[in-house]
Formats: sequence, C-alpha cells, structure tokens
Amino acid sequence: MSIKKESLWKIPLSFASVSVGTPDDPLEEKLKAISSAGFQAIELGFPDLQSFASKFHKKEIKVDDYESLCSAGEEVKKLCQKIGLGIMMLQPFSNFEGWPAESKEREDAFSRAKGWIKVMQAVGTDMLQVGSSDTPNITTSHDSLASDLRELCDLLAPHNFRLAYENWCWATVAPKWADVWSIVQKVNRPNIGLCLDTFQTAGGEYADPTTESGLIEDRGMLQKLDMNYTESLRNLTAQIPPGKIYLLQISDACKPPAPLDPAPGEDGTRPRGRWSHDFRPYPYKEGAYLTKQCVDMAKAVLGTGSRCWFSVEVFDGKWLQDKQGSMDDFCKGAMGSVKRMIEECADPEPLPHE
Repeated sequence: MSIKKESLWKIPLSFASVSVGTPDDPLEEKLKAISSAGFQAIELGFPDLQSFASKFHKKEIKVDDYESLCSAGEEVKKLCQKIGLGIMMLQPFSNFEGWPAESKEREDAFSRAKGWIKVMQAVGTDMLQVGSSDTPNITTSHDSLASDLRELCDLLAPHNFRLAYENWCWATVAPKWADVWSIVQKVNRPNIGLCLDTFQTAGGEYADPTTESGLIEDRGMLQKLDMNYTESLRNLTAQIPPGKIYLLQISDACKPPAPLDPAPGEDGTRPRGRWSHDFRPYPYKEGAYLTKQCVDMAKAVLGTGSRCWFSVEVFDGKWLQDKQGSMDDFCKGAMGSVKRMIEECADPEPLPHE
C-alpha cells in the first residue's frame, strides 16, 4: 500500500512516562519535558503513578492501595490537562493471562485488573496495555489465553475501555506479533487490539543479545535472516486490519557490552527481557543498530492503512548512567527521532520533470 507523506501528518505522538528519568524523579518535571518536546499524550507508567502517589500522600503507597492510587491519579490527570497532555494508556499490566483455573495467581490477576480499571477511570484514559505473559508456569493453549483476555475485555467494556495486547519478545507463549494477533482474533471482542513495538519485533525476529553479532545466528546466512524478517512484515501488512492496531511503540536497540548469558537470570528473566530493560534507545541514537529494521516495521504498520499512535517507549540505561543532558533535551531528541522515522516511511518524492 502507498504511504503518502501528507497522510502521515495526522499521526498522533505520545511518550511513555517511564522512558525519561526514573520513578524517583518528580513526575511534574517529566510531564513538562514531554509536553515541551511537542508530544500530545503520555503512556502513564504504573511505577510513576505509585511514586507520585507516595509523595502526594506523604507515605509509601502499595501497589494494591487503589483508593490512594486513584486520588493521586486524579491529580496526575489535572497536571496533564494543565500542560495540554492526554493520558493515552495505562501500562504495563503484566502476567495476567494463562494461570490455572481457580489458582491464587488467577484470582490475583483479576483482582489487579479490577483495581487498574478504577485507576483508568481516575486518570481519564480508555486504554490498558497488557504485555504477553513471561511467567513460565502458564498454559501454552492460545484458546485458554484468549479466554482470559476475553473476560478482561468484558470487564473493560462497560466503561468503553480498550485492551492493547503487546507481544514481549521474551514472552513464554506469545513473543511475536503473529502470536498475539492469533490470540486477539480468538478473543473476538471489539475492544481488543494490538500494541505493536519496533523493538519487540526487530529484537525478537532479527536480533539476539546472546550472540557476538547481536543478530540471530541459527537461521543461516544474513541474507536468509533478511528474507525471513521481510516476509514477516509483509504478512503483518497483509493480515492485520488497520483498526486493530491501537498503537506502535518506538524504540531501537544497542548491543550489550558483552553477549548476554542465554540462561534466565537469578530472577528468572530471559535474556531478551534483560536486554529490553537497559539497551533500548530511540532510533538513530549513537549505538542503535536496528534502526533500518525498526523503520521497516513502522512501514509495515503504516502499510495496513493504520495511522495509529506512535509512542516512544525507550529504556536507555546509558543515558541514565551518564546523565547525558536534561530530560528536556532527551525528550526533544526523541521527538526528532520519531519525526525522522515518519519521514523515512513516506513514499519517495517523485522526481521533477525536466
């Protein structure tokens, strides 16, 4: 499908609150930096809300103290409104689907869901991001996963809330876009769609943090890797209706200083999960090495006809460690990166006639 440059001007731009500074940094400063860079909305990260709530109530607020989180959330909504920011989504709701029936874990997952819905009402957002579960003790049945997500959709529906399901490239059952799309189709509810992500797809289907090259090395030559990735993106464009893509998260990847151990870490996190935590700059930043694959992913999404939210979600451990510039500078750099990516996605300008 053609990607006309003028059609890209209406793409709304967002920034994840957890992607600049740390949860200990004042949320007010984060919001001002995001707004001054020109973003229209935020993904509100639960760690930021919890940290803000603890300062707002002058005591430590626990993750399940939904009454305190909601009253703090109402204040966050006001702060955003004051500087012209919307709250596009609440994130990240994790390890929800796939627990055994009648288990304590499943009971806890649905209890959390009901609490998060209250928080969504308080902050004024209509979308909940659910990441594909990375816990090892869940069912591998797509039908069972879909059943849990269907039940969550039905909890969200009376509030006109939507569920954005994201493939995390280290997930137990659904690490690829095709996996979450298969599950979303089985859910068969109007209020579920996809949260796609340039890092999750390029990092899962093209790159590998456990190898010297930083690329997947068990699938033959680089040419074959390119062919496989291109075919995957072609399928994405052909198979997913534009209305089922709620947003595209934008981030690139850096190689770790040394290849990561392929075994899970002490806390059970798989290598791609550890990689995601610290080595995800915005595209075109020094050290980013999957920029072409990220641009190709964005083109595949736009090729469906979608003009969904483009939302920066980065985890740049080097920036945090080195304190390279202010939060204002970081957010403005991210805005420049997204604009450049969008420009590169457009069809080439026709050559003028001689």
